[in-house]
Amino acid sequence: MILLIDNYDSFVHNLARYVGELGFAREVVRNDAISLPDIAALDPEAIILSPGPCTPREAGISLTLVRQMSDRVPMLGVCLGHQAIAESFGAVLRRALTPRHGKASLIRHEGTGLFAGLPDPLRVGRYHSLAVEIGDGSPLQVTARAEDGEVMAFAHPHLPVFGVQFHPESVLTEDGHRLLGNFLELAAAWNRARGAV
Repeated sequence: MILLIDNYDSFVHNLARYVGELGFAREVVRNDAISLPDIAALDPEAIILSPGPCTPREAGISLTLVRQMSDRVPMLGVCLGHQAIAESFGAVLRRALTPRHGKASLIRHEGTGLFAGLPDPLRVGRYHSLAVEIGDGSPLQVTARAEDGEVMAFAHPHLPVFGVQFHPESVLTEDGHRLLGNFLELAAAWNRARGAV
């Protein structure tokens, strides 16, 4: 089962639909309606942290969840979820160079991990006023950038933890299904290697 943390954003239901279309059971829970013990009891195969209208510090359990469970459960953060993971791993959150809401952009990526088999450049839908800066104090590795240089995706070098600033579930994003499928395959492989599933 894939657990989706709903940061009070309707896009979470599109993400859940995509996960279901990819053949996975899923459960959507609001960020203030679940505890770490509840999540541990659910024993999810992976966790997706949804977009949302606020900052990571206002996103319920999101920051605590990343800090306490990212070494045990594969995670993907989308937009606000991306920012929450980044902040948890020492990145800095700041105003975006140019706010983007419902805008398509081309991003360049490394063609591995989440982006394996995807076109480069890749057209994605962006909905954000904040952006992350990943410096020397963070282990996260930038895996995609927009034309303006903003960080559009990252991966942890040793854990199955990923973030995308854009919305893979948006109609503005090409191959969003494949990107989510890549995450779920990476999560399943990590779980198998650990004997977790």
